[in-house]
Amino acid sequence: MSEGPRDDGTRAGTAGRGECIPVLLYHAVMDEPPSWIAEFTVGPREFAAHLDAVADSGRTPVTISALADHLAGRAPLPPRPVLLTFDDGFADLPGRTAETLAARALPATAYLTTGAIAPGGHSLLPPAPMMTLAQAAGLEALGMEVGSHTVTHAQLDTLSAKALAAELRTSKAVLEDALGHPVRHLAYPHGYNSPRVRAMTARAGYETATAVRHALSSERDEPYRIARLIVRRGHTVTDVRAWLAGEGVRVAPYRDGPKTVAWRWYRRSRALLRGPEFAG
Repeated sequence: MSEGPRDDGTRAGTAGRGECIPVLLYHAVMDEPPSWIAEFTVGPREFAAHLDAVADSGRTPVTISALADHLAGRAPLPPRPVLLTFDDGFADLPGRTAETLAARALPATAYLTTGAIAPGGHSLLPPAPMMTLAQAAGLEALGMEVGSHTVTHAQLDTLSAKALAAELRTSKAVLEDALGHPVRHLAYPHGYNSPRVRAMTARAGYETATAVRHALSSERDEPYRIARLIVRRGHTVTDVRAWLAGEGVRVAPYRDGPKTVAWRWYRRSRALLRGPEFAG
């Protein structure tokens, strides 16, 4: 799900193709999704075709940790990297989706909304078939890295400092308890972030955070605002191939435009009246 009204469009990238890093963002992979997530769902057959395009592109699939290590100067990236990421933790993820990736030896990163998958948890996500927290370790066994997608999936840039800290730290702790190791990475729900959110994300102990921006990432991208390409139901294999070729969209980093900033202030004002709202 994207960051809302923006004025970054889908203009051609401004960096050299060698610098482009496609980071694909998926949600559910199923034939009959709930209506609220249908726009951001692809069917299993389409998903397999996307993976074929990845394999044919000559790019090397890596996890977010590999990109984090590169951005921090700890290790180089392989030539022509690509990242596959999944948000929320829908029920297909630990089953057919992870198995399809594993059968092709494709690593990926899953960002889980802990309030939607933990026993007795609460989130702002509408009803949908979800995986369970107990299945998170199984994702890792199938080659997927696990990151946090907060507790409730709220619009982080509208929360108080106390509420924001709870979303960031609690989700991280829940996943670490379930997995038995540190959780280094975060995905902002719906991509919503701000300078304050990014600073608190770093203080909470995350090494990276992914946004949306519907743009290509690059070797110069911001570690706490890594750009991703949101895959919608209407996107075709041709679209995916273009992104893999570094074509058709902007290349991060770049500054937020006036529409993005104005939309953020509007949502903040609305949250003062209504309280925390679902980022979707």
